Amino acid sequence: MLYKYRAIDPHGKTEKGTIEAGTKNEAIAKLRAKNLLFESISPAQAPLFSRFRRTRAIPPSSLSKVCRDLSIYLRAGISIVNAIRLASSQYSKDRGLSSFLGALAAFLDEGKSLSQALDSQGLYEVPVFFKQSIRISEDGGVLPDVLLELSRFIKDVEGIKKQAKNALFYPAFIITVSLCMVIFMVTVVVPQITGMFEQLGQQLPPITRFVIGVSDFVGGWWHVMLLMAAALIGSHLFLLKTNRPYRFAINRAVLAMPLIGRIVMTMELARFGYMCSVLMRSGVPFVQSIRLAANVQDNLVLSDLFLRASERVVEGGRFSVALQSGGFMVDESFIQSIALGEETSELQTILSNLSALYFEENRDRVAIFLSLLEPALMLLVGGIVGLIITAMMLPIFSMSVGIG
Repeated sequence: MLYKYRAIDPHGKTEKGTIEAGTKNEAIAKLRAKNLLFESISPAQAPLFSRFRRTRAIPPSSLSKVCRDLSIYLRAGISIVNAIRLASSQYSKDRGLSSFLGALAAFLDEGKSLSQALDSQGLYEVPVFFKQSIRISEDGGVLPDVLLELSRFIKDVEGIKKQAKNALFYPAFIITVSLCMVIFMVTVVVPQITGMFEQLGQQLPPITRFVIGVSDFVGGWWHVMLLMAAALIGSHLFLLKTNRPYRFAINRAVLAMPLIGRIVMTMELARFGYMCSVLMRSGVPFVQSIRLAANVQDNLVLSDLFLRASERVVEGGRFSVALQSGGFMVDESFIQSIALGEETSELQTILSNLSALYFEENRDRVAIFLSLLEPALMLLVGGIVGLIITAMMLPIFSMSVGIG
C-alpha cells in the first residue's frame, strides 16, 4: 500500500513524499531507517477516477514529458531516485501523475530497479514496449538515451493521432450539420407544405409523393430509428472490444477499401517500423522488437501477420520471406526494404527511414483524401436538399401552369 508522509530530515528540512509499505507501522519503520522523523503519515489517496479503475492507461503526453525530464536530469548526473522526485514536484498539480512518480520513487528506495518499480505500481497501466525498453536500457547502461528516444517516439505517435483526428474534424462537422439540416427539412418543412397540397387535392408527381412518404416515415418512426442506430453503434463498439473475430473481420475489410485501406496500412507499417527501430536502438533483440511492435498495432490483421513472421524468424527464417508468405499482402516496397536491410545488416536504419517515408506519404494521401471528400460531401448534401426542394416546387409549378 502507498502512504504519503510529511517528515523532517537530519538537517531539519521538511520533506514530503510517498512510501510503499504493507502497514502504517511498516511505513514508519522505513522512514526511521532513512533517519526521517515523521510528522504525519496516512494512506495516499488516488484520484477519484482511478479509485474505480486502478489501471487506466497513462496519458501519452504525460509519459513523453516525464521521459524527457528524466533524461535531462540523468544526463546532469542526478540519480534516478532524485530525478523522479524532482519530476514529481514539477507535476504536483497533476495528482495522478504525482502519485505515480511518488510510487516509483518509493519502490526505488526499497532497492528495486525502474523497470521493477513500473511493474509494481498499480496507479497507471504502462505500455509493454515501454517497460521492456527501460529494462533493456538499465542492463545496458543507456537509460538517459533511451528515455529521450522514447519521449520523441511517444510524442510523434501522439502527434500523428491528433493530426488524423483534426483532419477528420471538418468532414465530420459537415456531415453532422448536413444531417441536421436534412432532418429538419424532412420533419418540419415538408409536413407544412404537404398540408397545403392536401387542401388543394391536386395529383402530386411521383418524386413529391416519395419525399412526403419519407417525411411521414421519419416523423412517425424517428424514435425507433434513433434507438436502432444507438443499438447498432453500441453493439459495434462492444464487439470491437470483446470479440476478436469480429474485430479481425472489420480490420480486414478496412484494409480492402480503395483509398482508406492504403492510408491505414501505410500508417500501421510506419508505426511498426518506427517502434521496431526505437526498440532495436535501445538494445532489444530483433525478434522481441517485432513482437512488442506487433502487439501495439491497432489492426489485428497486420498484428497477426507480424507475430507469425516472428515465429518464422525464431525458427531461422528471414523476416522478409515470412512476410511475403504470410497469407496477406503488405506493401511490396516494405518487404523489399526489409530484405535489403537483412542482407546489409542495416535493418534498424532502414526501418527508421521507412517509417519517416511512410509518415510523409500518408500526410499526402490524407490531404488528397480530404480534398476529394469535402466536395463529394457538398455534392451529396446539395443533391439531397435539391431533391427535396424540387419535389416541393413541382406541384407549385404545375398549379401555376394550370392556372395560366
